[in-house]
Amino acid sequence: ISHTWFLSIIQNEFRTGKIDLDSTMKLLETLQIPFDFAHVKHVFKKTVDKRKAQTINIEDFRAIYRAIVHRPEFHELFRAYCPNCKILAGSELIEFLRKEQYETEACEMTALEIILKYEPIEEVRKRRQMSFEGFIRYMSSEDCSIFKNDHRTIYQDMNHPLCDYFISSSHNTYLISDQLIGPSDLWGYTSALLKGCRCLEIDCWDGSNNEPVVYHGHTLTSKIPFRSVIQVIDKYAFVASDYPIVLSLENHCSPKQQEVMAEYLESILGDKLLTSTIGDTVVTQLPSPEALKFKILVKNKKVGTIEEGMLRRDLDSHGETGEISDLENMSDEDETDEKAPLYPKNDSSKRKSEQRPSAPPRKKAKMKKIKIAIVLSDLVIYTKSEKFVSFEHSLANQKCYENNSIGEVQARKFVKHSAKDFVSHTSRFITRIYPKGTRANSSNYNPQEFWNVGCQMVALNFQTPGVQMELQNGKFLDNGGCGYVLKPEFLRKHNSTFTPHNVGRYSKPMSLSIRLISGHQLPPSNLSKTNKADPLVHIEIYGVPEDQAKKKSSVIKSNALSPRWDETFSFTVQVPELALIRFCVEDEISLVANEFLGQYTLPLLSLSKG
Repeated sequence: ISHTWFLSIIQNEFRTGKIDLDSTMKLLETLQIPFDFAHVKHVFKKTVDKRKAQTINIEDFRAIYRAIVHRPEFHELFRAYCPNCKILAGSELIEFLRKEQYETEACEMTALEIILKYEPIEEVRKRRQMSFEGFIRYMSSEDCSIFKNDHRTIYQDMNHPLCDYFISSSHNTYLISDQLIGPSDLWGYTSALLKGCRCLEIDCWDGSNNEPVVYHGHTLTSKIPFRSVIQVIDKYAFVASDYPIVLSLENHCSPKQQEVMAEYLESILGDKLLTSTIGDTVVTQLPSPEALKFKILVKNKKVGTIEEGMLRRDLDSHGETGEISDLENMSDEDETDEKAPLYPKNDSSKRKSEQRPSAPPRKKAKMKKIKIAIVLSDLVIYTKSEKFVSFEHSLANQKCYENNSIGEVQARKFVKHSAKDFVSHTSRFITRIYPKGTRANSSNYNPQEFWNVGCQMVALNFQTPGVQMELQNGKFLDNGGCGYVLKPEFLRKHNSTFTPHNVGRYSKPMSLSIRLISGHQLPPSNLSKTNKADPLVHIEIYGVPEDQAKKKSSVIKSNALSPRWDETFSFTVQVPELALIRFCVEDEISLVANEFLGQYTLPLLSLSKG
């Protein structure tokens, strides 16, 4: 049957006898199987080289199709459930789903849905059976993806307060290259928003003609108008996700240009901009992502309380400014940490002595009065930036709608020396972490160490590829890719005693067994003139320190089309709720060097069995 079906689809193309490489690719596409050009080209070339021609006949095409599509590992599985090796009956497919795919609930309906969706041969489909061609299409589909199907949509409770979620966050979103001389570009905002990022950073400075500009201050990065940034955010805000966006303003503008900023925020964003509390004016708890759907929040310093701002709502506050006492600078980001290579070191991080018992007394930081335009201040509702002093200070004084930004260096010390206080802090207040200023090349830190203590906004340079962004992208695949992932309960409870270094009673050990079977159409090596590589696979767990693990497979020599490993790897994971698993495929170039071919990272609990 499958032979007849195959011929019926392809014979028309061979009316004139033979076809070339381009037609071969097009014909393969009509057969609805994903093909990689490099591999098809190589198999095609091997076929035609024997004859010194540039075209193939119908039999050659069938051989190419089988070489690429009829994978032996699929055939072994198919044969195991199909006594006659030709057709899977509905009952055999159900048995396969239960035994191999752990779909304990699989029934006739499940099997029928799969057959109707994937079986390409009409008469087999009508008999409610599945051919090997249908089986291959099912096995290569999203339904057999390693990522759990129901995690592709929003499945978590979105009614917790904002501080109960990990929030996808970007640092210096306007930069698309390095931090010192590279271009600033609106594309930074577009691409971050399309990736589901929900917290964007905007560095605002006075520009000419009373037009505020966005760039990395005191550097040679190019400038873009604030107005254009807000227009782009307005356009792409809710394409990838309906949930709220936080604009983290690092504001260096004069009150006059702050008024211009406020005017643009209101006129361009319109109803999307959150300008008043929802429900109660007296805020005792942050609202939920669900309650703030399709809203944009401004995160900035604020004069006074939300209640005072709400009382001014109907008054015209233009020209009015308020003063905030701050240490040295208006920016939320601590100068000593954030701008290290660009500024002389000034002392702007007054820390309580009990947190650094061994530190010599530092000279007292100068208090500086900062002027803030009331119209801008009043646009800050649930995300008021507050200078971080100490965990004790926050516990005693901070309101639920006030949040802190902490530089990675200081944050890392807290993880090491006061993890329990850090977890207690992030269970109450939104905490943003940002990269240290010496990362002039826009490199990133490992976000996992800060997710481990419940930090909500772990801001990364989205423009810089690498393991750190792969972890970020993998973590936020979860919950439908909406940019909000509910924190585990032990990072939400105010009285939690969890720390990443000592998980104690919060451990829910899970044993994980990964069988690495094969690869298919991997990217060929840069060193290969044909379609070859010497692939190996690293399987890595990222999570609390005791869960960190790395294992690697053997190397399969000169095969990128269909390397076969059949190796099993076992892990025990203490805190699966925080763990990510990363599969990284490399090409062994020499005994000491490997070249990256590709990777896939996902939350451990989003792994599909089977």
